[in-house]
Amino acid sequence: MLLALLRSASALNRHLVTRLRKATLRFKMENVNPKSINKRNFTIIVEGNIGSGKSTFLNSFGNLSDITIMPEPVHRWTNLGGKHNLLELIYKDPLRWNMAFQSYVQLTRLQMHTKKVPTTFKLMERSLYSARYCFVQNYINTNMMTDCERIICNEWLEFICATQDVSVDLVVYLRTNPEVALERIRTRNRNEEAAVPLEYLQALHVLHDDWLRGTSQFKLPAPVVELDANRSVEEVRADFKSYVLRNMTQMCYLANDEV
Repeated sequence: MLLALLRSASALNRHLVTRLRKATLRFKMENVNPKSINKRNFTIIVEGNIGSGKSTFLNSFGNLSDITIMPEPVHRWTNLGGKHNLLELIYKDPLRWNMAFQSYVQLTRLQMHTKKVPTTFKLMERSLYSARYCFVQNYINTNMMTDCERIICNEWLEFICATQDVSVDLVVYLRTNPEVALERIRTRNRNEEAAVPLEYLQALHVLHDDWLRGTSQFKLPAPVVELDANRSVEEVRADFKSYVLRNMTQMCYLANDEV
């Protein structure tokens, strides 16, 4: 685990130095606030299975002043138009509702990706990428999505990636055993998730592993830091701060010194 984290940190170093060097150079040339010349924030996406502890993990950073926390917009999925609970519908009848649900998920995630925030860092719960590479792919694998629907999803994502800045700088993978995820789902007792079976979590676990460990057909959008999220949120948060946030701070100083 430590070796994997260090390798991810090394890749992050090179990526971050390049961005910060360019930003600092423009600052020196134009004598403006460097935040105003960055095209976007340093974006971190937190990925993982249902019940992996993403929301709890994100909320644990809510007291930091230079990070904007962007949780999944579940409140929108459960109250579409003030009367439709899409999340409940997708669990009750996925064959009927998966395309409608994924279309709306894609819209809300695009809005998260492109939303401008005043802080240096933007910490997002999931992304457009996991929506397609994990959840839509599971529908495809289980024959709950037609080939026509698959092509529509692919073309939408390709168009978005070609015309919008939905790039990210770091992926944090909260890897959790499906059995642990199921226990947490039962504990939080969200009505829509009452009937989520272990088999569904196992399938999503494999898809997350394949994608975020670089063994699937889908490309990684950024360096990945994998954290063992079977542990408490305090332990996971400590790992993240130790191996990532500290590294970012050091690289900020290095980038400014070397320009």
